[in-house]
Amino acid sequence: MDNSVVEKLKNSIANIEQKNSKIYFFVQDTKGNAKGSIRYIYQIALTLKRAGYNAIILHEKPDYVGVANWLGDDYMKELPHKSIEGGSLEISPEDYLVIPEIFAFVMDQVKNLPCGKIVLCQAYDHMMETLQPGATWMQYGFVKCITTSETQKDFISKIMKTASIDILEPYIPDTFEKATLPAKPIVAVHAREQRDGLNFIKTFYLKYPQFRWVTFRDLRGLTEKEFASGLKDCFLSIWIDPTSAFGTFQLESMKVGVPVIGQVPNVVPSRMKEENGIWLENPTQLVDITADFVQNWIEDNIKPELFDEIEKTAAQFSDAEKFNNKVIELFDSYLNSRKESFVSQLNKLNETVEA
Repeated sequence: MDNSVVEKLKNSIANIEQKNSKIYFFVQDTKGNAKGSIRYIYQIALTLKRAGYNAIILHEKPDYVGVANWLGDDYMKELPHKSIEGGSLEISPEDYLVIPEIFAFVMDQVKNLPCGKIVLCQAYDHMMETLQPGATWMQYGFVKCITTSETQKDFISKIMKTASIDILEPYIPDTFEKATLPAKPIVAVHAREQRDGLNFIKTFYLKYPQFRWVTFRDLRGLTEKEFASGLKDCFLSIWIDPTSAFGTFQLESMKVGVPVIGQVPNVVPSRMKEENGIWLENPTQLVDITADFVQNWIEDNIKPELFDEIEKTAAQFSDAEKFNNKVIELFDSYLNSRKESFVSQLNKLNETVEA
């Protein structure tokens, strides 16, 4: 019997029990620009860190800019950060790597590492972007996946058929709070492609020149606090993103009490209901429906039921305790599964010796 193998297994089990096993979260360097998908990863990592787990942010290059400028110092100060470059990355069998779906090339690079591996899929449309033809996550050793909605889970499961998929819905922090002052004649515009937002604004002004007093605001490039403050000033949000799986912009708008007009995405999540927004199948109607809303807003003719539904939906994604508990529950299950695997291997070795 190889005593070194036994010692390694015992060491891995002890590290999991003592929360010493490392959980690496790979993130994109946004060069200081705000991005909801990155905030989501940092929220998960910080929750684990504060609960006593060994959570670490992993990035590609040593000159990583970080999120302090737009998300806050706490995330950078409390969470350890490590670069892949330089060959100093230490991975043990009891550790976990969490890689976003868009970084399939990174999954390929780490496929031979002996640790546990998890795909974090926030955007179904990025699944295939860097994946080789015919390849699957499972071939790289990524048999578990975390996604953000039941609809995305259903979609992913039809493609990655043997993956084990868990749902962790996003959490909208209290930075976004309901406005106490009346809204200004400002409309927030969020489009995946900036030109789509600009085309919408130009078309609106040409078609409805009587509403030129309405200001359209693109909230890109702001810190989270500035973004939340700017959103509170608005009386309406416009969302143009047909391939999104319902990102956080709509939820952020709802949390500050701003109605949303948007195009129905290709993959529609359950939280997108007829009553909590104005959702359009035909994007060519967007300008006309917006003009109707503006007219009704001027006349104080917006149905109060819309605001009631907005508040209900926002409340579902504003519970920090619920989010934190779900994060800990998920990663406890992953680590316990890893521990059981090591215990099983150790028992088999002991049984062999006894035999």
